[in-house]
Amino acid sequence: MKQIKRIMGINPWKITAHQIEKEDRRLQESLTSIGNGYMGMRGNFSETFSGDHHQGTYIAGVWFPDKTRVGWWKNGYPEYFGKAINALNFAKVRLFIDKKEVDLATSPVTDFDLALDMEKGLLTYAYTVSGVRVTVERFFSIATRELAVFHFNFENIDGQMHSVRAESFIDADVRNEDANYDEKFWNTYESGNTEHGSYLISQTIPNPFGVEQFTVLAHQDFKGNLQLTAQKSADDNVSDTYEEILPAGQTLTFEKRVLVLTSRDYDNLSALTDTSVALIESLSAISYEELRTAQIEAWSKRWEIADVQIQGSDEAQQGIRFNLFQLFSTYYGEDARLNIGPKGFTGEKYGGATYWDTEAYAVPLYLALADEKVTKNLLKYRYTQLPQAQHNARMQGLAGALYPMVTFTGVECHNEWEITFEEIHRNGAMAYAIYNYTNYTGDETYLAHEGLEVLVEIARFWADRVHYSARNDKYMIHGVTGPNEYENNINNNWYTNKLAAWVLTYTSKNLTKFPRPDLKVSEKELEKWSEIVEKMYYPEDKKLGVFVQHDGYLDKDLTPVAQLDPSNLPLNQNWSWDRVLRSPYIKQADVLQGIYFFGDKFSLEEKRRNFEFYEPLTVHESSLSPSIHAILAAELGMESKAVEMYERTARLDLDNYNNDTADGLHITSMTGSWLAIVHGFAQMKTWEGQLSFAPFLPEAWTAYNFHINYRGRLLKISVSDNIEIELLKGHPIELEVYNEKILLETNYKTKIK
Repeated sequence: MKQIKRIMGINPWKITAHQIEKEDRRLQESLTSIGNGYMGMRGNFSETFSGDHHQGTYIAGVWFPDKTRVGWWKNGYPEYFGKAINALNFAKVRLFIDKKEVDLATSPVTDFDLALDMEKGLLTYAYTVSGVRVTVERFFSIATRELAVFHFNFENIDGQMHSVRAESFIDADVRNEDANYDEKFWNTYESGNTEHGSYLISQTIPNPFGVEQFTVLAHQDFKGNLQLTAQKSADDNVSDTYEEILPAGQTLTFEKRVLVLTSRDYDNLSALTDTSVALIESLSAISYEELRTAQIEAWSKRWEIADVQIQGSDEAQQGIRFNLFQLFSTYYGEDARLNIGPKGFTGEKYGGATYWDTEAYAVPLYLALADEKVTKNLLKYRYTQLPQAQHNARMQGLAGALYPMVTFTGVECHNEWEITFEEIHRNGAMAYAIYNYTNYTGDETYLAHEGLEVLVEIARFWADRVHYSARNDKYMIHGVTGPNEYENNINNNWYTNKLAAWVLTYTSKNLTKFPRPDLKVSEKELEKWSEIVEKMYYPEDKKLGVFVQHDGYLDKDLTPVAQLDPSNLPLNQNWSWDRVLRSPYIKQADVLQGIYFFGDKFSLEEKRRNFEFYEPLTVHESSLSPSIHAILAAELGMESKAVEMYERTARLDLDNYNNDTADGLHITSMTGSWLAIVHGFAQMKTWEGQLSFAPFLPEAWTAYNFHINYRGRLLKISVSDNIEIELLKGHPIELEVYNEKILLETNYKTKIK
């Protein structure tokens, strides 16, 4: 049931538009966001745009603890809600042609073009106004992470002489749209003008929670053939004004370079300022063309392994590349202190820097497309926050460790009770990521050391969170929210119970394999875990042959989504929350999430029965939903459903499926399009360390190929009428293709089945 809104053009490597979407400017801004893992911004114009839009610039790891605001305070609430805060607006340029300001919302602009070049990491827009063709190109440098470049080109096209004036700002008068108390989060610490342009240092306002105050320095420098005519320094901004006459038939350039440094990387203000000056000087001799070339080469290197090439569908091709581009613009694993924010650098919604999405959906992609240390950094991120996870559990009166729903530091900072304190299945995803890393890489060193410390504390949480039902002689888990967030405070969510028992088993098994007396797990404790596993209650319906999502689910009115009036969708924007909770409709994979995680433990028939029962009741209003359904549908031979779900996950934001892309992209779920192709269409599996493939080719495609890193090897998998697997690096490896064992020494080719 497609409900899409497509405002950008289709191109395999670019996101394009030929008009300013004044009614949907926020959506257009989201879709043209750029970043480099260190910082990023929405696709805001540098020039004035007086219409509705969302000005947003964000810096990795820079956040603010906004005091929790709720109608009724409940014991256990976190004191603050962590927010990814809108940082300095350093893109701002007030542009005047013949002394008249260009306002892209109201000025008589013609011949507008906009293109995000994903292959090169460049955002370009151009327009004609008052006889001048203005072309603006920007990028956030991968080669120099602190550098953002904005390049303006002014071409005289009407034969008349024109004047050009550019007032370039660093503006600290910024706010978050989601501030609980509408306050500004920044104070200007220092500002000034220098021979190198201007600088502004801002600091987050004090907070009562002991969270560090962040300091951010932005320094702008200029190149080109406009002349400096004025400099100003005010309370909340600094500016440099450049002007020049544009003769008939001539061209002028104006280049704004901004360096952004934060207190996350420097011990004191002096080091911050000294480094910015040194960087400015070191870059001064480098031309724009050289900086641009370095950007293109850096992105080319990333695409060498990451690119998935699809023939036969430009829509499918654009979708996967867009998602990979935005994902790698947000996180590429260089900084172990960071995780993958659900909105990245594209918006403020969802607050925190990390959800369980990372462990469940992002880890498989980074395992295959990046160095092993990237995934290990993601694991260590959670390990270093183990004490805070223990604190979270104590806040609920429980033993062990409860990893947060939303966090920057490891302390829970989300204020929605039904999600934060009931959606505890996320704790199991932390353990699953350790298993996934170990199984995929064959490296058990992390598991034996830091990993076991995490596993033991998660196991202790589950052992304390269950309760024993004497009437049923079963252990149960009540009062939870499963992955399906359209049902709250339910009992015995099958997925949660399954995951909890698995954690207890997996932890016990590895304590035997890697004895750790220092963790002080007693025999009595292990016996208790074993008893819980043996007597865990799983709701199931033998007649239907399905695992029941939770107690009472089958008593609902199980009317399929297809029978709903389409005007009801998305449900969360059209129905009351009461009606949503009473309905049978599923936001995302729930039972099916467990079947995906533990796919080698279920028969194909079990998978089929559960898929055919639950998918028709699923509205896919979570960005995390389509990929899991695509993978399972592909395994079950349901090609049309698999392709439908791939299209939804690949183009979720590009086509605004859920009418919620205007406030930012769904970064962590962008792994879903890659998972749908690699785990779904190609059926790549790694159960028990055995790499296997069983590909099919979607009818609308003529071919596709991708690369994976696996245990020191680099493989290229190509699917057309044949499947060809090439060993590009590393030693020979045994793998399975359509259940047939082969030894891959150079390349293997067989007919597709």
